[in-house]
Amino acid sequence: MQKKYYSIEKILENLKIESLNEMQHAAIAAIEKHKEIILLSSTGSGKTVAFLLPMLQQIDFTNKLTQAIIIVPTRELAQQIELVFKTMATGLKVTCCYGGHLRLTEENNLIEPPVVLIGTPGRLADHIRRGNIATEGIQMLILDEFDKSLELGFEEEMGFIINALPNINKKILTSATMTEEIPDFIKLVDTATLNFLNPDNSPSDKLTIKTLLADEKDKTDTLFKLICFLGGKSAIIFLNHREAVERCSKLLTEKGITNVFYHGALEQQERDAALCKFRNGTADILISTDLASRGLDIPFVKYIIHYHLPLTQDAYIHRNGRTARADAGGTAIIVLSAEEKLPEYVLTETEQIELPQTIELPDKPKWTTLFIAAGKKDKVNKIDIVGFLANKGQLKKDDIGLIEVKDFFSFVAIRKSKLDNTMKLIHNEKIKNQKVRISIAK
Repeated sequence: MQKKYYSIEKILENLKIESLNEMQHAAIAAIEKHKEIILLSSTGSGKTVAFLLPMLQQIDFTNKLTQAIIIVPTRELAQQIELVFKTMATGLKVTCCYGGHLRLTEENNLIEPPVVLIGTPGRLADHIRRGNIATEGIQMLILDEFDKSLELGFEEEMGFIINALPNINKKILTSATMTEEIPDFIKLVDTATLNFLNPDNSPSDKLTIKTLLADEKDKTDTLFKLICFLGGKSAIIFLNHREAVERCSKLLTEKGITNVFYHGALEQQERDAALCKFRNGTADILISTDLASRGLDIPFVKYIIHYHLPLTQDAYIHRNGRTARADAGGTAIIVLSAEEKLPEYVLTETEQIELPQTIELPDKPKWTTLFIAAGKKDKVNKIDIVGFLANKGQLKKDDIGLIEVKDFFSFVAIRKSKLDNTMKLIHNEKIKNQKVRISIAK
């Protein structure tokens, strides 16, 4: 076996990380030493890097088979890990498999086996059953947010996958919450546990917890006033049901609040569009079920608003984990009706918010998002899009915001003030000699 030892310094430079934190140093050392590791650390603490770096050092670069498999509960987490791995710029092939898009695309990507395979349980099990994944070379198994996969009912698929991996010699399980019991099908024998969770799941020092009392049972009007009071800062509003998410989004829109909503019943392109608009500043408010509480790469969320009380303590912890990440501070706000009480698991002293009598609508976002019907599979990249908008759309560098390129489509933020003129200029123009549909992202 020939290992290629990649420079951690170079990888961290590619990831724009100055240095590893205490948890990452400990995890890397433990993964190198032990065959089975359970890593418990809060959301946003850097677990992905903590397992990818030692995984990388175990890769035999002369072996053309798939050597590592990473199983995750959601497609968004799969995409996030794939992005981190590609940003590391190792030159190794990685393939991401998840529901919500064409299986044929993945089958074509699997013809030449990737060194690293990332995916959700259902789609990975489907590919294994169809013979699209050769499992004999896989020696490393990583279950990221494994408790969420179990919570979502993926036991059967996960058990099938693990039974189909005959040569595993390294198992890494990660979670942001303490788990009482590990299922037998994971086949752990002698496990080392690293627990970097705060005692009693107490929140980070960077996280402030506040409460807001609503006069009425339907808290929508109070929520509207709260958003105005917060002045357009980025916020994720959590509700417990998909229908309630869409209803809340509609009511806030009618009151003049620009927002996007997100839940599991949306098509993949709709989910991608909602998250992209929130990341790029087209909308400062994201309204979601607990689907948005894990596995999303959304930096700099200032506020978490619990419009509906979390159903469990774990849900509360994971929702709050969307803010106060890395070195940034954040605030979680629990909105209570007169009939509701603060859950027992809220251990921190809370400050009560008093809303002013008069409120003003926050400023509208200065960005809008364009949808481009071409992506990686069409050989279109970020540089192509910037060049197209600069040359054909006569946009300056500062007029172009965040660009996200997916397999078959892309999103790009541009200044809203430039939208009408830009759309006129790029009408019927081509990107890389291709006639491509461009529209305002829905």
